[in-house]
Amino acid sequence: MNTDQILKSVVAVRSTIPDDAFTADTLGTRREGNGVVIKDSGLVLTIGYLITEAEEVWLTAHDGRVVAADPLGYDQETGFGLLQALGPLNLPALEFGDATAAELGQAVMLIDGTGEFVDARIVAKQEFAGYWEYLLDEAIFTTPAHPSWGGAALVDGEGKLIGIGSLRLQMSQGGDVADINMIVPINLLTPILDDLTTRGQVNKPARPWLGAFSAESNGDVIVMSVAEGSPADQAGLKRGDVISEIRDGEVDGLADFYRKIWSSGPAGAEIPMRILRDGREAWLRVHSADRNSFLRKPQMQ
Repeated sequence: MNTDQILKSVVAVRSTIPDDAFTADTLGTRREGNGVVIKDSGLVLTIGYLITEAEEVWLTAHDGRVVAADPLGYDQETGFGLLQALGPLNLPALEFGDATAAELGQAVMLIDGTGEFVDARIVAKQEFAGYWEYLLDEAIFTTPAHPSWGGAALVDGEGKLIGIGSLRLQMSQGGDVADINMIVPINLLTPILDDLTTRGQVNKPARPWLGAFSAESNGDVIVMSVAEGSPADQAGLKRGDVISEIRDGEVDGLADFYRKIWSSGPAGAEIPMRILRDGREAWLRVHSADRNSFLRKPQMQ
């Protein structure tokens, strides 16, 4: 593996988001992370939260060159985001590997846009449910964690891209707590790449979205907060509510909660749910929405 050559394919990403953007309070108005050149034309893959609602994006190459970029698209389901450099990057595209073939214990490398990298290993490949209505059937988890994980490139022993860094988490190992990174597998990009590049989103009906930030505790789904003005907020869902049933099906954990929501139909479907609040049960009807309808559209330069 030619590490020096691979480092050239990873860039730093810096974005500016308007103060009144829907995600400004939760994700901030100044976001920094990384991206990976995946086409010689200057197409850059990153993690979507870095560029959601961005009005300005800048890429910094390994040699210090700074190039403006347009946000092309963000896929809510995978979490991937795409950028197009507006000037010549003249950087090599990183070849895709096969994330499904990656094995536990396998040596990998996580690289950021400044050229810093962490020699890591894969410690898990399993389902991941995020509190922001996000679910991967099989995410990749690596350790030790990279301090600049967002949009970082996960490469295998052949120097091929097998995933994009998304989160830093903690995992218990034999009584010790280790910092780990959650990686979105690159195989999820291939079926949607053309749509994201040409349309900015995947060509299929949007999933129902509630705007509830939830956590799981002993199998219970507990609301931590709701986004202001979201369907959950409008329906009266509150912090501390325990969501126990969707329609006529009991909720068994966060992943099951999301799957029941998404199986209710496209965005706009009414979601009846039974909640437990202050020891009392109640039913709410949440009129779901398309999350994208709450977000500012990409600002093309």
